Amino acid sequence: MKEVQTIGVLPLGRPTFDVAFAEEKLAAMLNALAATGKSLIGPRKLLMDSNETEAAIDSMAAAAPDAVLILQVTFTDAVATMRIAGVFDTPIAIWAVPEPRLGGRLRLNAFCGLNLASHALGRAQRAFSWIYANPDSEHIGSELETLFDGTRQTKPLPETPPSGGSEAGRQIAAGLGGKRIGRIGAHPDGFDTCRYDADRLRNLGIEVDELTLQDLFDAAKKVPDAELAGIREAAESDLEGLDDVDQQELDRSLRLKAAIEVLRGRGKYDAFAIRCWPETFTEYGGAVCGPVSMMGEVRVPCACEADVYGAVTQMLLQTVADAPVFLVDLVDMDPIGDTGVVWHCGQAPVSMADPAKRPEATIHTNRKMPLLYQFKLKPGRVTFMRLSQARGGQAMIVAAGEVLDQPMAFTGTSGVVRFDRPVKEVLPDIMDAGLEHHMALAYGDHGETLLDVASALDLPVIRL
Repeated sequence: MKEVQTIGVLPLGRPTFDVAFAEEKLAAMLNALAATGKSLIGPRKLLMDSNETEAAIDSMAAAAPDAVLILQVTFTDAVATMRIAGVFDTPIAIWAVPEPRLGGRLRLNAFCGLNLASHALGRAQRAFSWIYANPDSEHIGSELETLFDGTRQTKPLPETPPSGGSEAGRQIAAGLGGKRIGRIGAHPDGFDTCRYDADRLRNLGIEVDELTLQDLFDAAKKVPDAELAGIREAAESDLEGLDDVDQQELDRSLRLKAAIEVLRGRGKYDAFAIRCWPETFTEYGGAVCGPVSMMGEVRVPCACEADVYGAVTQMLLQTVADAPVFLVDLVDMDPIGDTGVVWHCGQAPVSMADPAKRPEATIHTNRKMPLLYQFKLKPGRVTFMRLSQARGGQAMIVAAGEVLDQPMAFTGTSGVVRFDRPVKEVLPDIMDAGLEHHMALAYGDHGETLLDVASALDLPVIRL
């Protein structure tokens, strides 16, 4: 590989995260880069809107650097990453920065941005290099050196062809036939992880109806007060602090639960994929996260961000586990402590809560509206699965581990996990696989049954 002398640096961020903290991290990242002795070009500030990002890309293209380094300082979608990949044919690398697990909000959520970028680049068959590292680490200099020497470049993981199988696996696979998913709204721009192939799903016997967010909002506004009172009573039985959140916003949020039930009855849906932000907040005025938790508890999966394959994944794992499932983001991986953190804003089924503390009613950390369910996941064995479209194919990705009895890492619903394989091995496999940022989690060991289902569906398998 040609030696890289000049690096074009593009720092990506979003204003809905902790901008002051992100700026501190960016300054430390730039200092670490300067210490490498490479020539750096590009902006020294966070690029937080599309116009300034586009201008920075155009300016950098004119300068023709030897390589481009994306600084994933906070979460972002993959729009800018894919634009960069389309403009530059030079090597591309991504540096995402961890944040401490202090029990508060996700201040950066940079790992999830790296995850989205990895999937989008994988689908485009574009290799890249990456690190997930603190700029103050004593080894950061050597890690940065690996970004452009070829040792950290992604490559496809080997897939295991389907084999064997069982009658139980065949029955579960056959049970997908006739399932119906209501997709409410389109997935957000830059969330290639949430794209879906209707024909492939039809081949599995699954139909998808495309509804609008307005269908959901209109149904919510028509919910009778008596029905709303029953939903609130159910939430009160689950949660502490329901009276402490904004009551008008809470009312609107709870109405979404009834509205999902109305749409379910009309369309005979088995699961939903819902565009949960920003419009539920900006146009409607209440979070759908709490209602998603309620629906998950009664085994009607509702995948957020209109993730249709996420909904299919939930349905499948729910059947295998015979239990509620949780569609998680992986938001941190720590090779030193050998743990990861699974999280979402506050929509896990309440039966997954650690019994040591009653779940709390809370608000969305970025959008500041209720209702969200906040709790730490209970300790125990868990299985992860994703019906994946990574690298443009279709495969089943499976992992297993243990939710540990450790302090809550981040607000919302989260758990600290020790995977069956070391994090130092699982993390590069996630990047190489191009795994989507959503995986379904269920308690118990279900890997062998899932392999039987994969065989019945003729799906190759990747085990993390």
